[in-house]
Amino acid sequence: MTFDLNRYTQTLARLVAQPSVSCALPQWDTSNKAVIDQLAEDFAALGFQTEIIAVPEHPGKYNLLATLGRGEGGLVFAGHSDTVPYDADQWSSDPFTLTEREGRLYGLGATDMKGFFPAVIEAVRDIDPARLRAPIVVLATADEESSMSGARALLDTGIAPGHYAVVGEPTGMRPINMHKGILMESIRVLGKSGHSSNPALGNSALEAMHEVTSELIKYRGELQQRFHNPGFAVAVPTLNLGCIHGGDGANRICGECELHFDLRSVPDMHNDELRHEINRRLVPIAERRKIDIVFSTLFEGVDPLLQPRDSELIRACEKLTGATAEAVGFATEAPFYRQLDMQAVVMGPGSIDQAHQPDEFIAIEQLAPAIDVLRSLIHHFCISSTATEANHKGTT
Repeated sequence: MTFDLNRYTQTLARLVAQPSVSCALPQWDTSNKAVIDQLAEDFAALGFQTEIIAVPEHPGKYNLLATLGRGEGGLVFAGHSDTVPYDADQWSSDPFTLTEREGRLYGLGATDMKGFFPAVIEAVRDIDPARLRAPIVVLATADEESSMSGARALLDTGIAPGHYAVVGEPTGMRPINMHKGILMESIRVLGKSGHSSNPALGNSALEAMHEVTSELIKYRGELQQRFHNPGFAVAVPTLNLGCIHGGDGANRICGECELHFDLRSVPDMHNDELRHEINRRLVPIAERRKIDIVFSTLFEGVDPLLQPRDSELIRACEKLTGATAEAVGFATEAPFYRQLDMQAVVMGPGSIDQAHQPDEFIAIEQLAPAIDVLRSLIHHFCISSTATEANHKGTT
């Protein structure tokens, strides 16, 4: 089937024109309300029941839940409404003005991932609600690029919006059934400064941090011995010592030192357990050196994604795309849907290679095939005679 490219472009242009940067730095962070309002208007015009939901404890941040049809289960098209910050002086055109050049649509968020929503709009446009045996749900979230507060708010409700979730991150429409988890942590060692001529005058935070980093490297080796998943390009979990700051002069005992690191986990690993184990290993160092060590979270993190390849959703996506499900190294909101006992796949038009950089674009040639796949998923899970059976199967 075909779609109206001009209509798609106009929809995406309106979304791109509304800044919705999410960032831990307050000078960059903006509300996503204008994007959510625009999506609510677009889906309401197609007959969807829409609900705009404020994200608790995050002023100016909102989720959208739009539903067409009734019944059990249903298919959820999920995506985030925010973007990363941008370097305006490095763009060839205005980041907030959608620009077409050489078969590409350029704009901030065009591929990651505002471009997914107009594709969903085109896919559902000609659907007769009377034919639906299970609902179509669209979920647009806040702050995926920073805190993932929108997805966490959904998880806190404990209510699954459907049985199957298609998270439309840019994968070139290749189904992704696995990705690594991530946590980002801080370790602060609080020692005592003093004159460097006599070590007894202080308690070196840097020397204690040397033990801390050695323990982290040891723990990394143990994890890499225990966990191995050949589906990933880097088959083992990684722990990166990202940055360290400590002391203020060569002739002073270091009074304070701070390390930031990230740990990227593979399926069967859990962030809470990893944090607990790291903290347990820090306690003996603090006690032995009679020093304070403060372990804290920089980013609450995301657990790994694993959706079995024999599940109904992955089988359907592989059949419709002709592509075998793969693993990726980046994290998404999909694990939150898994925690709500939903099946989840990461799959959308565009390329992650274009995300988070100047002159972000989505290739026009990817749009028609993507919209066809989304339509077919709707027919499979929401319209066909097998939809009711599939929605009663539960999740895997």
